[in-house]
Amino acid sequence: MVSPEPSSHPQPMTKPTLKAKASSWLTDGFLFLGGAFLALLLLITIYSLINPNPSSSPNFGRAVTPPYSNPVRHSDPGSDFMSDPPDRTFYDDPELTYTIGSPVKNWDEKRRQWLMYHPSFSAGAAERILMVTGSQPSACKNPIGDHLLLRFFKNKVDYSRIHGIDLFYNNAFMHPEMRSYWAKIPVIRAAMVAHPEAEWIWWVDSDALFTDMDFKLPLEKYSSYNLVVHGWAHLILDTHSWTGLNAGVFLIRNCEWSMKFLEAWAAMGPQTLDYEKWGETLRATFKDKAFPESDDQTGLAYLIYKENEKWADRIYLESDYYFEGYWDEIVGNLENITEKYTQGAGSWRRPFVTHFTGCQPCSGAHNLMYSGTSCRDGMQKALNFADNQVLRKFGFVHPSAVDSALQPLPFNYPVVS
Repeated sequence: MVSPEPSSHPQPMTKPTLKAKASSWLTDGFLFLGGAFLALLLLITIYSLINPNPSSSPNFGRAVTPPYSNPVRHSDPGSDFMSDPPDRTFYDDPELTYTIGSPVKNWDEKRRQWLMYHPSFSAGAAERILMVTGSQPSACKNPIGDHLLLRFFKNKVDYSRIHGIDLFYNNAFMHPEMRSYWAKIPVIRAAMVAHPEAEWIWWVDSDALFTDMDFKLPLEKYSSYNLVVHGWAHLILDTHSWTGLNAGVFLIRNCEWSMKFLEAWAAMGPQTLDYEKWGETLRATFKDKAFPESDDQTGLAYLIYKENEKWADRIYLESDYYFEGYWDEIVGNLENITEKYTQGAGSWRRPFVTHFTGCQPCSGAHNLMYSGTSCRDGMQKALNFADNQVLRKFGFVHPSAVDSALQPLPFNYPVVS
């Protein structure tokens, strides 16, 4: 039988079944997922090379600090003022007080422990300074008194900013009975406890200003001392003069010795029952004392003179430079000083601190040794002299010591021939 010839037309393909379709989709799906996984693994590998220490887990509860609100102070970039470790410190002691008359026992050890729990303060701890100043709570009686105090304060802010020093301004009595010149002691005592990170507390009277904005305290010179004050030992120990030192500016170490010293010093103050008796004792000891009341300056001289063995080896009487200078012997030479600096007069220095003792800028009740005009003009000259050292960096200066106006400086000022 003859077989039929094959048809020249192709036969239609067999229609795929549902099972075959499913198998194809699964194959494609596995291929896609495998490729995506490999791509993800590649991305993770690349990211780990770029950022080898990623954060372990996101913290959505953490507050984000805006870039313009940095909690770290300019004066100490490494210090973390926002950290408060869980370790117990002297701040957890319910018997601790900030007030004079309540000494803190073992303060050196407590402060050392606090610094150990706050290691961000360890860098530069031996030279960290807190400047403290202040004025009375009420408005000044002198019509221009508040303006003058503002300018004196601005001067301290400028100096502190330039040298990275923290500044505390107080205008409240931290002891209701310790006022006037005695008001500084309770403030300093409180500052020691409030700022354990500060090695030194630097008291500067409201009527004292910095007239050398570049000069920096030679702290290495005072490494063996706990109190630095402007004075002369022979005037206290031999002449017995109450002006052998000036208590308007002093540097005191934040330590247990200083706390005990402040208690001994404050024992002569108006809050004690022996205040009048101390006035008599001080005046009998220092014959040139001008008034009968017990005061902080004569009290300090008394401790150096009468309790010399107990305190004097830790007190440095600075007289090598104007740690605190008497204004009446300084202001008349300020224009000559400016000329010397403009001409590049070698290592000659400006007076560091000029103190307008006796001028009473707030009350206006100046010492009768001076005229109101001499005090007012002297303060204006010294403030402008200091201000020019700051304004120069902004391209301006006061054209004269008594001129409040400003003039721009040429780009190459000063030109030293």
